[in-house]
Amino acid sequence: MKKRIGIVLGLTLGLWSCSEKIETEPEAVEKPLFEIPSTFPTPTYNMASNPITEDGFVLGKKIFFDGKLSRDGTISCAECHNQVYAFTHHGHAISHGLDGLVGIRNAPTLVNLAWQNTFFWDGGVFDLDLFSLAPIENHVEMDEKIGNVLDKLRNDKDYPGLFKKAFGTEDITTERFLKSLSQFMLTLISANSRYDKYIAGKEPFTSEETEGLRLFKEKGCVTCHPEPLFTDHSFKSNGLPTDFYRNFIDYGRFRITELDVDKNKFKVPSLRNIEYTFPYMHDGRFNGLDEVLDHYSDGMADLENLDPIFKKTTKIGVALTAKEKSQIIAFLKTLTDEGFLKDKRFAAP
Repeated sequence: MKKRIGIVLGLTLGLWSCSEKIETEPEAVEKPLFEIPSTFPTPTYNMASNPITEDGFVLGKKIFFDGKLSRDGTISCAECHNQVYAFTHHGHAISHGLDGLVGIRNAPTLVNLAWQNTFFWDGGVFDLDLFSLAPIENHVEMDEKIGNVLDKLRNDKDYPGLFKKAFGTEDITTERFLKSLSQFMLTLISANSRYDKYIAGKEPFTSEETEGLRLFKEKGCVTCHPEPLFTDHSFKSNGLPTDFYRNFIDYGRFRITELDVDKNKFKVPSLRNIEYTFPYMHDGRFNGLDEVLDHYSDGMADLENLDPIFKKTTKIGVALTAKEKSQIIAFLKTLTDEGFLKDKRFAAP
């Protein structure tokens, strides 16, 4: 049984005072690779089926940052999932892949994946261990075949030894490849934002942030984005006009189920680190949180399957004043987890 690891966050710093006395900070406590936050529910992922180990994490991280997953070696998972932007494709409304080809949707954040039971905006994948196959074999993303990827790793000087450390033998199989990626992605836990510190009684909110949290609940935002994960993992229609661009109508969940009740429904994203995951919505149409709230107050279309929460009055949407929008945004920014965005464990090897 391989021991679980954390990362030692630094050597003790010696600071000279005016009296030339050296003061030192206490040594940082070693973090486990995977730890369920005290406010979080039990993970959906079957952790017993793929125990996270130091060697499995190291292997999965190396694969995550390796361009060998793409046909020409230029695109890695990290290309569309950049840590400093909460593992999203910063600046790209629609993600770009191999040969400059463009997909149809914005790259979602990779965060708290152990608590998800469907993946992608339409929920087309139901198991994290199968998640990585989709971008690898998608012709506008990595445009490669999993068999070719495995052969590249088998012929690499480092990977056979890394697989042996992680799984006991040098055999490089699809299952081991996918489970190692899962081990890395499962550790991408964000639960130490100012909001979390406020809930724990460790840090106060400003009056504007406090009012923003109250409005977030009062105005119904919490219905789709409940604490502590800030998503209910469901699929809903939030009234995005369908004629936005390219004469293409994306029906979301309907593409998977082919059920009329799923037309125009997309997965409710987590709001954690929302300050850094722009542009917003499945097609990246909004660049700022102000634009998002403007949509909910004045820009919604009465689409088929529009969620009932937006039809409580004669005017669809959520009634918000300019001041209320500013307060809600102030609260949303408390969901930024600086430690997660800068955690050296997740940086490129």
